[in-house]
Amino acid sequence: MLAPKKIVHKKVYHRYGQKRRGMCNRGTELVHGEFGLMAMETHWITSRQIESARRVISRRTKGAKLHIRIFPSRPVTRKGLGIPMGSGVGSIDHFMFPIKPGRIIFEIRGASRDKVKEAFRIAACKLPILCKMIEKETVLA
Repeated sequence: MLAPKKIVHKKVYHRYGQKRRGMCNRGTELVHGEFGLMAMETHWITSRQIESARRVISRRTKGAKLHIRIFPSRPVTRKGLGIPMGSGVGSIDHFMFPIKPGRIIFEIRGASRDKVKEAFRIAACKLPILCKMIEKETVLA
């Protein structure tokens, strides 16, 4: 699963990704591939959800190049069961990425449109948000 190699602080105190309104400003255009999976809602995506969607896409589109455009770098802490409140922050439970509408999650190139469409449909079911497939506009010279 995706996780940062080094953690400076156990808990992030600034409001990175906490505002749940507005569209995404960056990561909204296709850069590496011909097809992309774009988020249509705001949510937190965990590293487990990204990994399960990646597995579906890579198995359905053999030989194609897959790019993951998001990285779960924000730690989420959780205290153990039966521990009373207070006495500081709990241990890191998992990592997540706050996603906004318009953000491209996956890009793929080197596969047919039908295979990619089916792979993205199944991968979107693994994610907790609504997604849609987008294509790069072909410019005729």
